[in-house]
Amino acid sequence: MVARRRFLKLLAALSFSRVVPARATDRKFSFDSYPFTLGVASGYPTPDGFVLWTRLAPKPLEPGGGLAPAPVPMRWEVAEDRGFSKIVASRAEFPGPEWAHSVHAEVRGLEPDRWYWYRFLAGDAVSPVGRTRTAPAAGAAAARLRFAFASCQHFEHGYFNAYQHMVADDLDLVVFLGDYIYESSLRRNQVRMHERTDEPVTLDEYRARYAQYKSDKDLQSAHLAFPWIVTWDDHEVDNDYANDQQEDGTPPEVFLLRRAAAYQAYYEHLPLPAGMRPSGPAMQIYTDLQWGTLASFYLLDGRQYRSPQACPRKAGGGNEVDPRECIDLRDSTRTMLGAVQEAWLDRRFTSSRASWNILAQPVLMAQRRSRSGERESIWTDSWDGYPAARKRLLESVVARKLVNPVVISGDVHMNFVADLKLDFDGDRSPVIASEFVGTSITSSPGSWQRNMPVILAENRHFRYGNGEHRGYVRASIAGGRFNAELVGVDTVRKPESRALVLARFAVESGRAGPQKI
Repeated sequence: MVARRRFLKLLAALSFSRVVPARATDRKFSFDSYPFTLGVASGYPTPDGFVLWTRLAPKPLEPGGGLAPAPVPMRWEVAEDRGFSKIVASRAEFPGPEWAHSVHAEVRGLEPDRWYWYRFLAGDAVSPVGRTRTAPAAGAAAARLRFAFASCQHFEHGYFNAYQHMVADDLDLVVFLGDYIYESSLRRNQVRMHERTDEPVTLDEYRARYAQYKSDKDLQSAHLAFPWIVTWDDHEVDNDYANDQQEDGTPPEVFLLRRAAAYQAYYEHLPLPAGMRPSGPAMQIYTDLQWGTLASFYLLDGRQYRSPQACPRKAGGGNEVDPRECIDLRDSTRTMLGAVQEAWLDRRFTSSRASWNILAQPVLMAQRRSRSGERESIWTDSWDGYPAARKRLLESVVARKLVNPVVISGDVHMNFVADLKLDFDGDRSPVIASEFVGTSITSSPGSWQRNMPVILAENRHFRYGNGEHRGYVRASIAGGRFNAELVGVDTVRKPESRALVLARFAVESGRAGPQKI
């Protein structure tokens, strides 16, 4: 339960005064120290542009980032070359304290399907130079798409060295599937430490947590190299939260204040379009992105609108239950995505003309059921805890005749490759989609890894499972095939590590289900 003192502190943190931006001037602005400590980033490419991000923070762990509570004049530039000899877009900005001096510049009017370079200038400081790109033109038959997807980067569990290998890949895009930060701290066996070990509750506390993560040079380099698209899971706010329910039973009216702070800090630190700017504890991040006619991405929000987890053993949160004993699991009204998002997704399926349709969402979708004697168990925080909602989604895939559906997921800190079916227990139930689950950037695996042989034996729709490595998935679409390489590093306990491809799978166009290659 949030104590009264922290509750009042939270109220104060969420009470903002409106700051009117200063008029553009040519005066020079001087910083006491370098303001681009958190790097730069880009995201959400369209055929004619993208979003550019930075946050001015000379002292990133301090309240206000070390800046006075006033707007700061700055400018961004986009060029066709790394040397900025041909600048094709530029604009002044006046980021203020109400959004932590962050910039979310939506650049438009550029050429489709090409790379650009960008930078920010503030006073006497120049940011690092980032590289980004536009998407192919609408209706264009793009020849290929190369992307990586990743999730779950607990700072205290290890170094983000997987990004060193990702940066060396020839990619068009990075998809991040949740747990960009962790609100919780370890009590032992840390590889490195959170600056503040208490869980963040106020806006300043979440800002400081993001600032520490964003200061990581490997993470910065991955943002510099490619545009990102993102969704969240639970740890950006609190472990296993569901809608307005916190796992420890905090009253919803109190938890929503914390969620508002967390959502604002999330927006302030990622290259999100202005249309995603939160309003209190509400923030729409689900959206879709087109890559010509080759692929459509559907980024889903599995936290903000979901029903509480079924049959909790404490106030809330996920747990292992026997599905035969949990009556809540039979409630057809329970939802993972919420009614509005479900209807939106069904409409997008109906209108899709893409050759490949990629559902980017945080948690394991395939059934993972285990047995011990006469007892069965499933994990209620995943889609197993929302079987009716999962069936509705997969039935929509079938009813709308969605072409080449592929689900990419995170959360479980291990790799899985699976067939998706309407009836996971029916051997004759047809495969209707493929799922690829990426392991974590650093976060340690749980008990599932010790039980992996049993999990694979009891869930025959799994084609592969491995939790021994941290890393990411490298994917490509070309020549009528979706390819996935599961990349793992040897260790995250050192700043650098060798990486290897653990397994390779492919999905052939028109044939649902991944095949090992």
